[in-house]
Amino acid sequence: MAKRDYYEVLGVDKSASADQIKSAYRKLAVKYHPDKNKGDKGAEEKFKEASEAYHVLSNSERKQNYDNFGHAAFENGGGGRGGFGNFDFSNHFSDIFEDFFGEGFGGGRRSRRSNNRGSDLRYDLSISLEEAFSGKKQDIKFSTSEKCDNCSGSGSKPGHQAGACSMCGGHGQVRSSQGFFTVQQTCPQCAGAGEEITHPCSSCNGQGKKQASKRLSVTIPKGVDDGTRIRLSGKGEAGSRGGGSGDLYLFINVHSHDLFKRSDENLFFECPVSIADAALGTSIEIPTIDGGKAKIKIPAGTQSGKQFRLRGKGMPYMRGNDFGDLYVQVNTEVPISLNKEQKELLEKFREIENVKSNPSIKKFFQKAKSFWKN
Repeated sequence: MAKRDYYEVLGVDKSASADQIKSAYRKLAVKYHPDKNKGDKGAEEKFKEASEAYHVLSNSERKQNYDNFGHAAFENGGGGRGGFGNFDFSNHFSDIFEDFFGEGFGGGRRSRRSNNRGSDLRYDLSISLEEAFSGKKQDIKFSTSEKCDNCSGSGSKPGHQAGACSMCGGHGQVRSSQGFFTVQQTCPQCAGAGEEITHPCSSCNGQGKKQASKRLSVTIPKGVDDGTRIRLSGKGEAGSRGGGSGDLYLFINVHSHDLFKRSDENLFFECPVSIADAALGTSIEIPTIDGGKAKIKIPAGTQSGKQFRLRGKGMPYMRGNDFGDLYVQVNTEVPISLNKEQKELLEKFREIENVKSNPSIKKFFQKAKSFWKN
């Protein structure tokens, strides 16, 4: 029976990129893998056919030979260095599946102790904006697992050592055959450690770790923002039977502030001023995040919404010695509940008010008149 075109097998065009070829093969390999189609000879043949096609088309030299000569390039060991010869496809498939899917499909290069690593932990810590500005040290308390003192984390009774796993012979991996394909997997008995605890520690029942309440002093650097994640290496759960500890991640929540709003390293707040102060001009004192005061001058005729920038009065950068800026927005407040004298003064002001004093109002009504006229 004649072989199908390799591009047809993978369902791609000749112009397909390396990533497209790889993606097409991956879908077919998952679909027809012997583990998912036990006893199905048709699926096994399609799996072999797809893998052979990928072996050729995934290599630029072999692909060029195939594009020039077709299947003849690889018959009888032809095609020079690109030919198959006595190529061992089972080894090639193992390499492909390790790259695609990890040790569950023929890998096994991971360290035995990696499976025994302790879990990472998360701790949510809430602080104020002032604390984010200055930084702080805080003690936290959380439940975790720590290395067993009795067996020093080995899991074995003092004076005894773990023996080689009876299932995998100490390799940490077991192999199983699926037709022509050999799958290498983590040993289910020792979880990849390659060892068996024959005399378990009485304190931890052979786990090498015990539950405990832990207190830790942590430093929150100045400038942290809401959502900042701080990693404390090795402060998570202890590993099993000598495995490394996980990490502790602090997730920072910065409370909202009554005065200031934050955007990165800059701070913003709105300051109300009276109509008289905005019109005549004045000087005001405003608070700063460090607890101090700053004075700003409001020029005569300042419009509502005008922003004033105070350099270096914002939040500190987490890395470096620089600071952001503080932006103060002036909002003119219209008085309410006027008394008789105030009303009389405003009425008189309105009578003598010059339209030139209100350029925005004048411009608006000029546009309105033009609109009505048209």
